[in-house]
Formats: sequence, C-alpha cells, structure tokens
Amino acid sequence: MTTLIRPEGQTADDLKLSRRAVGAVGALGGLFFSGYAVAALAREAKPITTDAVGLETAEVAYPAPDGFQLPAYVARPAGDGPFPVVIVVSEIFGVHDYIKDVCRRLAKQGYAAIAPAFFVRVEDPAPLSDMGRIMQIVGAANYEQVMGDLSATLEWASQQLWARDGKVGITGFCWGGKVVWQAAARFAAIGAGVAWYGRLAPAADATPAQVSSGQPWPVDLADDLKAPVLGLYGGQDQGIPLASVERMRQALARAGQTQSRIDVYPDAPHGFHADYRASYAEAEAKDGWAKLLAVFDKALKN
Repeated sequence: MTTLIRPEGQTADDLKLSRRAVGAVGALGGLFFSGYAVAALAREAKPITTDAVGLETAEVAYPAPDGFQLPAYVARPAGDGPFPVVIVVSEIFGVHDYIKDVCRRLAKQGYAAIAPAFFVRVEDPAPLSDMGRIMQIVGAANYEQVMGDLSATLEWASQQLWARDGKVGITGFCWGGKVVWQAAARFAAIGAGVAWYGRLAPAADATPAQVSSGQPWPVDLADDLKAPVLGLYGGQDQGIPLASVERMRQALARAGQTQSRIDVYPDAPHGFHADYRASYAEAEAKDGWAKLLAVFDKALKN
C-alpha cells in the first residue's frame, strides 16, 4: 500500500506521458472499476458501505466539449424528484468504490450525486498500483479539460427531469478539492462547494513548470468565487502546509468572501475522509460530513 502525503503534487517527470493510445474507453457496462483504488487501499481498512435501497444508481455518458463521451456514476433517490444536484469530484484515483459510496451517501440525504470520470480519456487509474503512471494520467487532465467536463456535467444535469432547477453543489477530495475552488470561481451555476484538502497554492519548492501546470491556483481565485466554499483541511497534512491555508484565508478576507471559510482539524492528516486508507480519521471525517450537509442543505434545499 502506498502512503500518500501529497494532494496531487506532480513533478516534471510525472507529466511526461508515454506514447500510448488515449481515449479508448470500453463499453459502459464494464467501465468503472469494481473495488477500491489499488494504490491506496489499506489492508486493515473497513470502508463505509452504503446500500442502494431506496436509490436509483446508474452509469451514464454524455458529450464533453471536445466530443469525448464522458462517463459518470449517478446516485439519486428513487422517484421523480426533482432533487438538488451535487457534483462529486474524485481524488487522483478516479471513480472507484469510495467515490461511488460518497454519491450514495449524498443520495440517502436527498441529493442527486454525479461523479464524472475525468481521467479515463487516458486510462482509469483505479486498478493501477504504479503511482508514477497514476500521476501521469492525472497530469494529463488539464484545467480546461476538467472545466469542460464540469460544464458538460452541468448541462447534462439540467436536462434531467429528476434534477431540481437552480444552483448545483460541488464537493471534491484531494485533487478534486482543488477543482472545487476552481469550479466555484468559474461557474455561476455553482451554489456552494465543499473542498476536502485540495492544494491551495504551489509548494514552496515548486519549479516554474509545476507552478504553471497547476494554474489557476485557488489562492489566486478568491476574487472570482461565485459561491461560498467550505474548505476542510488537516493540520498534519504533509502536502498542504498550514502556511498555504493561511494564505488562502487572507485571500478570502481581502476579497470580502465572508461566506467562505477554511476549517482545519489539527490532528488530521491528508486524506482523513478516505475510509479505505490508513489516513482515515473517523471523528474528523464525520464532523466534516456533517458540515458538508449543513452547507448543501442551506444552499440547495431552501
């Protein structure tokens, strides 16, 4: 099992993709990996499992701006709805059982949760154990592609009869936490975001190429936020220093973003919500989940 201490932390070598056929995706029925991310699953883990009783779950696909048929996992309450929509943005491991379970947890609370598969244009990272290759795959999902995929997800959701009109929520973990900040600055359709330990600024020792590849950084987007974002971070996160959290807090204050905030759990490591990893911190994960529901209930159900 690989111990992860960085949110997404690519190096220059990570971003050098091998010459491999990309965009080849199999039939929808067998698209999503069945199981937990191989590279991070802890042997002693006892992941939370949420059943689908009273829910409708499906694997769907819809066109992205580049023409790619973007797969997504959907979980929503059974019935006609309409239900408020929450987009779930995965960690670097893509849409595996943990992300699907998060969708079902949201569906049990009355939400229609959609988890797009941002990485499968290149390869599904979930069944891989080679972290080098996983980081190559993640590095290929650049900002404009990801924003395009989110735009397609918003458009597809707006066409579903079971989807409630109005603002959409977004939550994401690790790599997906950074995407939450970016999406809240990009899309007026976003009504609220909850970012779990997403990188906020480049590392102090980042090379110019690393700084450039990670742009736009959340710390530079505070003025552009169109919806409140709750950031949930760990005080023992070795990849996201508290100095960068403080920089983001200052940026939010300068921008007058009084409805956005960052809560830090002093003893929590990176990945503290991931119940299939050794980093799982039950008390902090439960507290963060309660805060997430409070944010979305206020923004999306009223």
